[in-house]
Amino acid sequence: GFETVEHRLPMLSIDNVYDTDAVREFDVRVRRFLQRDEPLDYTVEYKIDGVALSVTYENGHLARAVTRGDGRRGDDITHNARTIGGVPLRLETDSPPAVLEIRGEAFIANSDFAHVRAEQKARNETPFANPRNATAGAIKLLDPKQCAKRRLRFLAHGTGYTEGIAFETHVEFLNLLREMGVPTTPHVKSYRGIDAALEHGQELIENLHSLDFEVDGLVIKVNSFALRDELGATSKSPRWLIAYKWEKYEAVTQIEDITIQVGKTGTLTPVAHLTPVKIAGTTVSRASLHNRDELQRLGVRIGDHVVVEKAGKIIPHVVRVEEDQRTGEETEFAFPERCPECGGDVVQDEGGVYVRCINPNCPAQLRESLRFFASRQAMDIEGLGIKRIEQLIEAGLLTSFADVYRLKDKQEKLLELERMGEKSLENLLAGIEQSRSRPMWRLLTALNIRHVGASNAQVLADRFGTLDEIAAQSEETLAEVDEIGPVIARSVYEFFHSDVGRKMVDELREAGLNFGTPVERREEGPKPLEGKTIVVTGSLTRFTRDEVKEFIHRLGGKASSSVSKKTDYLVAGEKAGSKLEKANELGVAVITEEQLFKMADGEMPAAAGSDTGTPEAGVSEVGASEGESPKGES
Repeated sequence: GFETVEHRLPMLSIDNVYDTDAVREFDVRVRRFLQRDEPLDYTVEYKIDGVALSVTYENGHLARAVTRGDGRRGDDITHNARTIGGVPLRLETDSPPAVLEIRGEAFIANSDFAHVRAEQKARNETPFANPRNATAGAIKLLDPKQCAKRRLRFLAHGTGYTEGIAFETHVEFLNLLREMGVPTTPHVKSYRGIDAALEHGQELIENLHSLDFEVDGLVIKVNSFALRDELGATSKSPRWLIAYKWEKYEAVTQIEDITIQVGKTGTLTPVAHLTPVKIAGTTVSRASLHNRDELQRLGVRIGDHVVVEKAGKIIPHVVRVEEDQRTGEETEFAFPERCPECGGDVVQDEGGVYVRCINPNCPAQLRESLRFFASRQAMDIEGLGIKRIEQLIEAGLLTSFADVYRLKDKQEKLLELERMGEKSLENLLAGIEQSRSRPMWRLLTALNIRHVGASNAQVLADRFGTLDEIAAQSEETLAEVDEIGPVIARSVYEFFHSDVGRKMVDELREAGLNFGTPVERREEGPKPLEGKTIVVTGSLTRFTRDEVKEFIHRLGGKASSSVSKKTDYLVAGEKAGSKLEKANELGVAVITEEQLFKMADGEMPAAAGSDTGTPEAGVSEVGASEGESPKGES
């Protein structure tokens, strides 16, 4: 019952990859084809898991909508497209192009899908299994009224055949579509170089929970249309884009309770306590509901059955409520008007979604802040874990960061605590004493300034030398530092100019912590790894993960997470896996952990790998898998 239509330009498929190394290889291929050494501008966008459509407008009016079909020909479903949200019957412009073919994805939003399933159950029909199949069935219905009941939507992400209009970049094209009243894939920006594109891609992945539609990957595209024309296509797919995909796993389970967790910056985060369910080999019993807005968008109630998804290695998140399984016994969760830990006032971030407790003396903030302060990524204080921190807070011995360094004067009280023997106390005080000399960037990280993580702290430490020098900078000067920018700069400036920040810094100075060395007096040691890129894989005995990165940084090198042709050395610990294989394929020098350590004395090793991909003898056996290296002496 459908007319078959030939696409004026083929709707080719997209090549898929499943790891960041393959994305970087795509970048190498593109630049090699273009004979360019400089970084290219790429866009990164969500790959919506729906049904591909081509929608053509002639002189601003909807003329035809066609399915992808086999890529050369598809079915004319214009009668149904008129019912799809996001497909306007007329473009909102006074000067429409003669022909504009828009390509995008038809889908059913997760929230709408929940309603559709509930309506089906009310009619004693078998509910649809998933949104994509429901979408594919809807667009092939003969009756557009029936299609309209499925609540389909459309988001544009590309262009096909056009007349009377031209675009220089993909970002410009998407902006123009939005001006014409056509919604596009959200959060698309242009980034210089593949590393910047991948970094933004990670941000998109971390925000999957905020989407109301299914996603099965990211699409990375060359931004310039002129370069796309140069690159062209193979018989199967364009050379100028790649799909970075991941496996999706999901399960249905029940929300037994919802509680509020107060974080180290006062953020109130709703957490769903789930009936334990196995997803992709791990048991999931908790899932963050992120913030009050997300809780309301999902419409989650205690007792609801929900779909929980785990995409690749990403933290599980709640996708939607199975409204058709509601019994009426579910109860709504009331988001607290005051902090559940201290009863203090809460406010929502200006222009943001997070609700925070603004009481600086909130015990939950103190507990979580101290946990982070003592953690491996910050001051790395051996023996000061969360249980010990809770015990010390309850005993009134910890009320601030500086109190950690006053514990040595309270040994009698400490020995009165449960599970605190003389040996435990000795180890705790030794760990605290060792932390006094940690590098200044670790102290800056530990101060728990919003938006400042370890990498940004290292950048600031390298640029200004001392904590006092960072505190003395204007917001504008901080923002001019590479990798910092205005948001981080404002956060740093406000911290050091607040009463709380000043008091904290003064107390830690009195405690004798390392505040850094002025740049002009800094005695730079040898930099044998200056300009070298190092990747570490497998289990280590001498270093922890954070320590090995710090070691590489101190020798002037760059610690990377993936192997490419630009990698100079791969440090292979026990149970080195795919990265070792990749290094051998690319001819990257493979060295042992001991050889890396000797580099501090300027001893530069030759490759230690063999044709079989096994590092030479000298790497001790450790029973930890990659990424789980035990704490060792350094």
